[in-house]
Amino acid sequence: MRARIASVRLIAALILAALAAPAMAGPHIVVDVGSGRVLDESEPFRRWFPASLTKLMTVYVTFRAIRAGEITLKSPVVISANAAKEPPSKMGYPKGSVLTVDNAIKILMVKSANDVATALGESVGGSEKAFAGRMNAEARRLGMAGTNWVNAHGLHSDHQYTTAHDMALLATAIRREFPQYDSYFAIEALQAGKARLNNHNSLIGRFEGADGMKTGYTCPSGFNLIASAQRRGKRVVAVVLGAESVEERAETAAELLARGFSRSSFGAKRLDTMRPYGSMLTTATNMRPLICTKTARQERLANRDEQGRRVISSPYMTAFDRPRRVIEVGLGGTVGPLPVSAASASNIPIPTPRPAYTPTVAEGG
Repeated sequence: MRARIASVRLIAALILAALAAPAMAGPHIVVDVGSGRVLDESEPFRRWFPASLTKLMTVYVTFRAIRAGEITLKSPVVISANAAKEPPSKMGYPKGSVLTVDNAIKILMVKSANDVATALGESVGGSEKAFAGRMNAEARRLGMAGTNWVNAHGLHSDHQYTTAHDMALLATAIRREFPQYDSYFAIEALQAGKARLNNHNSLIGRFEGADGMKTGYTCPSGFNLIASAQRRGKRVVAVVLGAESVEERAETAAELLARGFSRSSFGAKRLDTMRPYGSMLTTATNMRPLICTKTARQERLANRDEQGRRVISSPYMTAFDRPRRVIEVGLGGTVGPLPVSAASASNIPIPTPRPAYTPTVAEGG
């Protein structure tokens, strides 16, 4: 009987190991932004949960709205009841608070605040659902065939997914179409009242030429990063999905970027003409069993120095040995009418139903 139990346990362990193995090396892709050529890739069409990489699409839709004359950087963003109830990571502004589009974008790129993301979506699109529709319309226009959006913040939904290939399409579109907004993605820190908010992107200030773009984390997605850097007139973007820690995603992205700068794009495949291939094209990997166990959390906490700082060991990165450049953000300063969705209390959007979600830790960055 004992032998049978041991055999069953061994089989179960082997099955779990087999299931876990593919998720431990998540998808990635590296692109030369100027030429649109792919410099490196691994499972670029594998479906994945985007987490707060979502906020890149949120700001892209916002940039498009600004260019269309719908809003300006000083237009008001109103924190609705729906936005105020979003779980962390968040700013915690009370319902009815008003901030500029400009400050909302800065907060999304640095703090990755879910309440501000929802408020920005509602203020631009009229409602959370309508804004998701605009996100999907832009995704289709860009050729992001493996992507679907249901919210502006990236908190988990089984119905919100993407691929490394699609996020590379989005990142290159932002860089090409809106160079005037490059500075948003490289902000080192924000000052919000008494709170100092450092950017979650570990490459900024530590990798030569790093200039953004966005991090993302939830238990199902693991640790994601879209990293961008420029050297000698060449800009490279690396998309890293499903790392098991902040340190791993930073080290992986740094290595991929360095490799990208050393390679020529001559003769490489074009990002916008790639066709789907590989496995798991219709089912997203769920990293929760690897990311949000007690053991996994303890291992991440152990990788810190005596001051509690994360230990990132990469030959491609240096220590951040200077004061961070800090930009102040806050409420007020708006110009123009309130968005239609917040013009009166009766028009504040009611929450859009989404799958039940109970965060155990702050998510979003």
